[in-house]
Amino acid sequence: MQPFRVGVIGATGMVGQRFVTLMENHPWFQLTAVAASPRSAGRRYEDAVAGRWAMETPIPVMAKDLIVLNAEADIEKIAGMVDFVFSAVDMKKDQIKALEEAYAKAECPVVSNNSAHRWTPDVPMVIPEINADHIAVIDHQRKRLGTARGFIAVKSNCSIQSYVPALTPLLGCGIEKILVCTYQAISGAGKTFETWPEMVDNLIPYIGGEEEKSEQEPLKVWGHMENGVIVNADKPSITAQCLRVPVSNGHTAAVFVTFANKPTMDEMKAAWANYAGRAQELNLPSAPKQFLHYFEEDNRPQAKLDRNLEGGMAVSIGRLRPDTQYDYKFVSLSHNTLRGAAGGGVLLAELLCAEGYITHRE
Repeated sequence: MQPFRVGVIGATGMVGQRFVTLMENHPWFQLTAVAASPRSAGRRYEDAVAGRWAMETPIPVMAKDLIVLNAEADIEKIAGMVDFVFSAVDMKKDQIKALEEAYAKAECPVVSNNSAHRWTPDVPMVIPEINADHIAVIDHQRKRLGTARGFIAVKSNCSIQSYVPALTPLLGCGIEKILVCTYQAISGAGKTFETWPEMVDNLIPYIGGEEEKSEQEPLKVWGHMENGVIVNADKPSITAQCLRVPVSNGHTAAVFVTFANKPTMDEMKAAWANYAGRAQELNLPSAPKQFLHYFEEDNRPQAKLDRNLEGGMAVSIGRLRPDTQYDYKFVSLSHNTLRGAAGGGVLLAELLCAEGYITHRE
């Protein structure tokens, strides 16, 4: 297979760095361009991230000597160098919307980690194992944009990927209401303990905008396509509370759920064990072989032990038990910068390539 040429815009930030590391030795993708703000533009990538490289692994050799381009001023140049881009820019939401649409109109597909376009009705917000069929809305988006190749697809918020995958196999039992409390790692704020020492021995009971995303985004993921847009599901009702905790990576969710047709715990565990999605059917390179893993131990899942399961792309579940006010409660965990951010973006790009929405630029 001829590799797809890939650009990363916002390549110097934490999620952008993660995208860069995931391109190393990727079987389908070849990193060809990196772009960031004007203050980084014109420098070697290694120099641009000097002193702020936040990954556990070294800067990939193939990225070190790439010259950082200007994400805003060099759109046409970048679009001509790549088959698609990952977007991980750190800008105001209206600026991100305009920038990503400019890339799409330059006939450059955009796979975005940002929230700016998550509520654009004809932009699919996809977890490949759950709602891969939503990418069909791209045909309608291209008509609106007047493009042949260009489009925008987004991944969902990192917090919902800790619990929505666990609930999805149970939708057939008529989920009526969900209460979820998420305990979110500092890397979700683009921080490490070195850059955020205030988080050591601390907990912050507020993450701006996170609770609204956690309550609303699952309904788009669980929605359907109609008349060229994604229509949200109208149920279940969801209430969420989101806390920042002193963990480097891994978002944990405590989930409480009530059903119209209450399953047994054995039925729930079987649904998790047997669940697979389009990503597994296509055997995509970044897809976990087993998407959902259930742990019988009372003290699992744990962020430190389980966040890297299947390359950080699997979701871990445990502590399923009856509840006194809801039918059941359980705990689930996902790696927030892999499954929840860059890794989920790479898996989405693989899906779009496999389904023919991203093609090689002639």
